[in-house]
Amino acid sequence: MASTVEIDGHPTWVEDRGGSGPPLLLLHGGLSNSDELLNSIGRDLSESYRVVAFDRRGHGYTADSDADFHYADMAAETIGVLEKVVGGAAHLVGWSDGGIIALLVALQRPDLVRKMVVIGANFHYDGMVPVEMDPDSPMAKELGRAYIERSPDGAEHLDEVFRKSLAMFSAEPTLTAADVSQIGSPVLVLSGDDDLVSLTHTVALYEALPEGQLAVVPGASHALPLEQPDAATALILKFLGAAGSPQTLFPIRRARPANA
Repeated sequence: MASTVEIDGHPTWVEDRGGSGPPLLLLHGGLSNSDELLNSIGRDLSESYRVVAFDRRGHGYTADSDADFHYADMAAETIGVLEKVVGGAAHLVGWSDGGIIALLVALQRPDLVRKMVVIGANFHYDGMVPVEMDPDSPMAKELGRAYIERSPDGAEHLDEVFRKSLAMFSAEPTLTAADVSQIGSPVLVLSGDDDLVSLTHTVALYEALPEGQLAVVPGASHALPLEQPDAATALILKFLGAAGSPQTLFPIRRARPANA
């Protein structure tokens, strides 16, 4: 059920699909909206979890404000949704910017995080492969069309949202591997093999996480959850449903001292 909820004094579009399973908060990507995840991986996840999603300020059905975009503010919005809508801790499944936000929430409020899945996420802005977004490219046109269909701010505000987003992408986030190593929650790092985040950076994120797991999906780009929703959902469900740490026959990274 969709509704509008005041989060930090700002009317925010939220969808709570209900269900009796553990809560799971979907976090959409930058220049995107919750519908993309709800209509791809969200459908199958809803069979086992209480799926909640919200559109961040300036995205989807949520109006913008005059303030610039910053990941810290987006993390604060997410914390507000967890407290006010979810009512406590949840699994976080974040794509792109949503994955970055999940990492920030886990650092600030570990009490609100169960397990996390971060899809195509970078912990520092230098982890992105340098690309120029052509405003006439199919991807840019699709992002613009989706924005215009939903935004209460109207088509004329699209250029401002692009400007603020690109400014944020070029300077944030600025986490270090040492920062990431403070995250104690189990985290699945999920990526396409041709992602916008470099594979080297993705591996660095995985290696910095004390309870990290890594999955690289072949034949996929940064749009992995849209291109291969069945593959992404299967990996997510297996990870979220597993009890305890992985048990393997030849552990290296997960080897524990004999007295642990």
